Amino acid sequence: MIGCEKKLKGVVICGPTGVGKTAVAIALSRFFNGEIINADSMQIYRYLDIGSAKPTPDEQKAVRHHLIDIVDPDKPFDAARYSTLASDTMKRLHERNVISFVAGGTGLYIKALLHGLFRDRPCNPSTIASLQKEAAEKGSGLLHERLKAVDPVSASKIHPNDAFRIIRALEVFMETGRPISAFHQGHGFAEGRIEAIKIGLTMERDKLYERIDRRVDQMIDAGIVDEVKKVIGLGYSTDLKPMKSIGYRHVTEYLAGLRSWDETLLLFKRDSRRYAKRQLTWFRNDPEILWFHPSEIEPMKNVVDQFIKAC
Repeated sequence: MIGCEKKLKGVVICGPTGVGKTAVAIALSRFFNGEIINADSMQIYRYLDIGSAKPTPDEQKAVRHHLIDIVDPDKPFDAARYSTLASDTMKRLHERNVISFVAGGTGLYIKALLHGLFRDRPCNPSTIASLQKEAAEKGSGLLHERLKAVDPVSASKIHPNDAFRIIRALEVFMETGRPISAFHQGHGFAEGRIEAIKIGLTMERDKLYERIDRRVDQMIDAGIVDEVKKVIGLGYSTDLKPMKSIGYRHVTEYLAGLRSWDETLLLFKRDSRRYAKRQLTWFRNDPEILWFHPSEIEPMKNVVDQFIKAC
């Protein structure tokens, strides 16, 4: 039986573009009889297959995927809607005793799913820094005891070792005078409903950049230019948000005569590498992520197995 005390459990597989998240997610999902929930903000769109590096039909047959091809390119979609759809999917899988593998590189989507997007104000960096320092010096257990005193509801749902959520809850109380649980109730998000282990994939920077450059070449060979022409032919504007993403933006500018092909290819690869760097910066700021080389499948299996058996 997956899950304890009715908590949803999931395995997050994240990392920069081109690192090999799809292959790892499929390998782990097959081993644990799980299913994959997409966490890539481009793969949700229909018709945008090549440029989003969407799992191939064979890959989607190997393991069932969710939240792929769910919205047309001209329809609005954001992290809040993703959070709702992904959590609903996790609930359905939980009811079937199936472990969810949340795989993708859109950090905001993953954050929205695990922690919610209730906050309507920016956090106070100085308060966060002070709490982080205290946790490092005195341990998260002490902060957890303090949280019990001001917000017992949240404290009962947060593990004493979960410094990230403890600090987050204390910062909200210190800045607003209200417990974070009150905000959750007002926004319909139940903090602590999802318990996740986060696996981050990484490799040497030069190797990653080589993979990214090769993948861009593969996208070209696979027909991304024709794909963009097809999408435009269906009546979708090049000004739409997904058409402004890496790859699609470059091809549309080329088709509009704004750049030469050589310059297009150069910028496509450069911007893809820069995006990977930004993704790494985002994920590196999450201390809960366990980092692996994508080839380390057996060690990843071990930590996932320990996580599932922890209940």
